[in-house]
Amino acid sequence: MTGTRPIILTCGEPAGVGPELAPKALAAGVPFVFLGDPRHLPPGTRWAEVATPADRVEDGVLAVLRHDFPAPAVPGRPDPANAAAVIEVIARAVHLAQSGAAGGICTLPINKEALKTGASFPFPGHTEFLANLAGDVPVVMMLASTTVSPPCRVVPVTIHIALSEVPRALNPVAMEQAIRITDAALRRDFAIAAPRIAVAGLNPHAGENGVMGTEETAWIAPLLDHLRAEGLDISGPLPADTMFHAPARARYDAAICAYHDQALIPIKTLDFAGGVNVTLGLPFVRTSPDHGTAFDIAGRGIADAGSVIAALRMAHDMAGKR
Repeated sequence: MTGTRPIILTCGEPAGVGPELAPKALAAGVPFVFLGDPRHLPPGTRWAEVATPADRVEDGVLAVLRHDFPAPAVPGRPDPANAAAVIEVIARAVHLAQSGAAGGICTLPINKEALKTGASFPFPGHTEFLANLAGDVPVVMMLASTTVSPPCRVVPVTIHIALSEVPRALNPVAMEQAIRITDAALRRDFAIAAPRIAVAGLNPHAGENGVMGTEETAWIAPLLDHLRAEGLDISGPLPADTMFHAPARARYDAAICAYHDQALIPIKTLDFAGGVNVTLGLPFVRTSPDHGTAFDIAGRGIADAGSVIAALRMAHDMAGKR
């Protein structure tokens, strides 16, 4: 796994499991550098400071692009004093990726409440902040499995909003954008020459011809017909409850879902430890492990590195395809 520029692994919230996952992530076997404060790493971590992402270190040693934080990290107890530095690390990683110094970024989890409290962070999460840093480009969130076959790749059209707000936020513009971004990313970043996209309905049984809801007949089906006429390979609207068993997944490369849990429940059930969060539509590669800061187990050394290892490998693979 050589020949690709290193991936930047951002530190995330230092009071969470991120710092202890960084040295474990060396098992990914792909070139990456940790961007953060080395003082937050677990005691005994073998690390070496580097000046650029391309600088090499010994095998088994964590390469660190140093970014000093104002306060120490106490596991499970985020310090508002560190919030601004967490944000700075993300922005610095994006700059390195956009300048060509890195092949992409893999972000360890942040805590939105801690960032809002400590630095008035105005974004709902990583995805929206990264889109802003890239010039307010339209993006979508994909969750992709790495250990199940056929693979499970899901893209929710609406993300971090209340379920009661979904019917208003789910509209033809948002769904068409999600489909087009997903189709382009499958071609560019996953080397799928002719992507097959399945679209879930909003309502039970995809509305059952208007008996259980009208969104499918009113505008989802006409939109999909329009896109099919352009040449996109799209199926749907489909009942979400029959889309995710293995024979169904074999019929498509990615599923467009109406809302957060419709997308995330199946992938977290199928591949909890191997799921990867991918931001599609950015001008640089971005992946992330599919879990949070896990304050309840932070500092105990028991955090599972499977998802961050999968995220680093996927970022490396995607960067190689660009």
